[in-house]
Amino acid sequence: MSLKNKRFEVMQFLEKDIDTLVEKYLIPVEKIWQPTDFLPNSETNDAAFFEEVKEIRELAKELPYDFWVVLVGDMITEEALPTYESWLMDVEGVDQVNGANGWSKWVRQWTAEENRHGDVLNKYLYLSGRVNMKEIEITTQHLISDGFDIGTDRDPYKNFVYTSFQELATYVSHNRVAKIAKDKGNKRLSKMCKIISGDEMRHHHAYSEFVERIFEVDPSQMMMAFHYMMKQKITMPAHFLRETGGKIGSAFEEFSNTAQRIGVYTSMDYIEILEKLIKRWEIDKITNLNDEAEKARDYLMKLPSRMTRIAERMKVPEDSFQFKWVEPAIIK
Repeated sequence: MSLKNKRFEVMQFLEKDIDTLVEKYLIPVEKIWQPTDFLPNSETNDAAFFEEVKEIRELAKELPYDFWVVLVGDMITEEALPTYESWLMDVEGVDQVNGANGWSKWVRQWTAEENRHGDVLNKYLYLSGRVNMKEIEITTQHLISDGFDIGTDRDPYKNFVYTSFQELATYVSHNRVAKIAKDKGNKRLSKMCKIISGDEMRHHHAYSEFVERIFEVDPSQMMMAFHYMMKQKITMPAHFLRETGGKIGSAFEEFSNTAQRIGVYTSMDYIEILEKLIKRWEIDKITNLNDEAEKARDYLMKLPSRMTRIAERMKVPEDSFQFKWVEPAIIK
């Protein structure tokens, strides 16, 4: 049997439990939080609404420039969901055409949950008065229209390694942003980012369980997929970020530097996520591997220490890059 057919067969095998997994890891629409839960109520009287907006704008002045760059970048990444959904809908075994395919149901409901993150952050940034929304909107449109290539092709094994890693990375970023906001006295923004990070952690556990189940039925090929993704490195969703007039990807490095500079997401976080996945999937204990998969396992087990040595030598620029997204606060 070809690898492609084997993967399709495994996806069909796992699909029988998709309803249970949806119930375990996703929250019904009527019960989950919505963006309006964290934003001023525009249906109330004008005085109350504008008082809340005024508070948002005053507290926004306490947050540093680099913080806003990271918050904007995180929001833009969340807003690019059409790209992520269309990519996952094309994965081998996900069928949105021929009847009620369980995997397409998962992708749609996962996307629906994720969509709220961009919505709430977008509205908050608009109200804050600290950013240039038109420049942000241009970058968001570019990111969606430019698409992305995360190196997974249509392979479900590689895609589930990617989403397991990326959801945990997004948790780390939003959780750190929440802490900075809290330390600056911005309780509303802190709570908002904290609850977003909770969603990301829940989704991380879901995709990690998908991988665990694949390891049980196809350990060698799952190990090879994990090895492949880590050898080529995980491509961040924001990799193609660009501003007005910039080339594809021209803004990503400075955005990444900013996140590292304020400790929101660093090269050490990348390594710690890898270590957590190795531990979660018990890579050292997987049995029934072929010779190639055994070599892949050895590579993965040694990779964190190798990457740590490289990360320790890395230096992040100390000066902030001037993004078109972020405008200085107007102090009156």
